[in-house]
Amino acid sequence: MSGAPTPQPVVLVGGILSFPVVYDNMRTALERITGQPVWVVEILGHEWIPSLLPAAWTRLLDRVDLAVHQAVAASPTGKVTLVGHSAGGVLSRMYLGQKPFRGRAYRGLDYVDHLITLGSPHYIQHHSLHYGWIPGWLEKHYPDAYFPQVRYKSIAGKLIYGTRHGTWREHFAYGLYLGLIGYGKAWGDGLVPVTSALLRGSSQVILDGVSHYAGFGGPWYGEEDIIPLWWNA
Repeated sequence: MSGAPTPQPVVLVGGILSFPVVYDNMRTALERITGQPVWVVEILGHEWIPSLLPAAWTRLLDRVDLAVHQAVAASPTGKVTLVGHSAGGVLSRMYLGQKPFRGRAYRGLDYVDHLITLGSPHYIQHHSLHYGWIPGWLEKHYPDAYFPQVRYKSIAGKLIYGTRHGTWREHFAYGLYLGLIGYGKAWGDGLVPVTSALLRGSSQVILDGVSHYAGFGGPWYGEEDIIPLWWNA
């Protein structure tokens, strides 16, 4: 599936250890580009720290659910477009689920008809400590672009090729990629490899020269000049 998202509110789910203030400029730019109101999920950086435990993800899902319901109340379609950055994209996939997670079924599928993920680590090696067991849990219960009624779009940045014997950025990326997918010689956005960020069955976009966060050596997904490249892809 492709094409610009439906004109409806946007809910932005931030990445691991980030704070909502990190997305202030991105939210403003998204509102200007889309003409739609944008909610940023109120997750504080330290709330990601215990995310190796299932109980922590329940708290994160509760925050997503609150923002989605606020946005739905202002939606002409009764739906929202969900945009997840980094681990926020993995969390967004969990939120869509219909089955109970620790006793509660969030059923985000009822409120979300378009999911866009930006540099999200959808596929990792099973023993990786990054994001714990969640990607494996998703592959068991809701693999790939699981729900046919949801338009999935996954975005990957291609900025740095990981290598042990290169610049410090290339060496740093090598270690991060190695921890996620089991090998470091790969292209990625400086934190998440392309192969991990592209969700199977989704509309896929690779953005050359785009980094995971500001400060990684290139423009990141949330900059005003970059947003149209994935929003209208």
